[in-house]
Amino acid sequence: MKKLLFAVLITAFTLNTYAQETTTKSNIQEYTPSKLLDKGQIDIKWFNNLYTQTKSTFTNSTEPRETFFTSSLDIFTGVSENSKLNIGLLLEFRSNVIGGRDAFDVFKFDGERNSARSGITSFAPAIKFNPIKNVGNFTIQSAFHIPLVDNESENGVFLDQKGFILQNRFFYDYTFPGNKWQIFTELNTEFNFGKSDDSFANNSLGLTPGVFLSYFPSNKFTLLVLAQHNQRLDLGNEFTQNYTALGGGAKYQLSTILNIEALYTNFVDGSNTGLGQTYNIGLRWLFN
Repeated sequence: MKKLLFAVLITAFTLNTYAQETTTKSNIQEYTPSKLLDKGQIDIKWFNNLYTQTKSTFTNSTEPRETFFTSSLDIFTGVSENSKLNIGLLLEFRSNVIGGRDAFDVFKFDGERNSARSGITSFAPAIKFNPIKNVGNFTIQSAFHIPLVDNESENGVFLDQKGFILQNRFFYDYTFPGNKWQIFTELNTEFNFGKSDDSFANNSLGLTPGVFLSYFPSNKFTLLVLAQHNQRLDLGNEFTQNYTALGGGAKYQLSTILNIEALYTNFVDGSNTGLGQTYNIGLRWLFN
């Protein structure tokens, strides 16, 4: 009888623990980009993107490899009592190599002017807010990017845009009943401006809609697929561009404050663009 009672208690405890795990939302479920922080919370995201290509729409054959590495640090904190306003700072570091060099040469930071460049390229003050009172999962993030590069290209090596960018990102997500499926949508708009001879992108408008579908096998782990399209519109610089990227990835909640994500995308079509792949890894800390 004692053994039976012990087994019943263990089973009940296990089922209760599992029920709590499956019904309690983790940070990767709750704190999507659509979610604003409470006052005093701090959100730090370190995201690393490696784009590499041997093909583009400019030629019909294989080209010497070009690789572009971008490391971004986004820091936000909640400042309002009603959790309707966040303020933040965005920092961006880039390392690029061309001329057929190995993709991992971006991590050498050797500064060879004929094939490599690297450095901190921009920073941006930012705000994030909820414009519709009754739709808490719809938010807008606005940032003003200030370039730190002297020359966009040197000896044929491109580093980053030399121009100001007014960026607005519109976020919305919806979690289906049962907390197993979640859809997240984004529209990123970037108005590029500055002297026309400073950057290929100045006096243009970039529009990038994206859709992300996530499945949660558990509340600490998610698998996702994504589709994005970028369209650059000419506002006076006589240059247009577009590309479509498809991909997927995963996120895992390592602890109550830290999660990790990994993503892969493939540029499947476009014009005036490269046709490469991106490999991405990010860490996110959320402090209450």
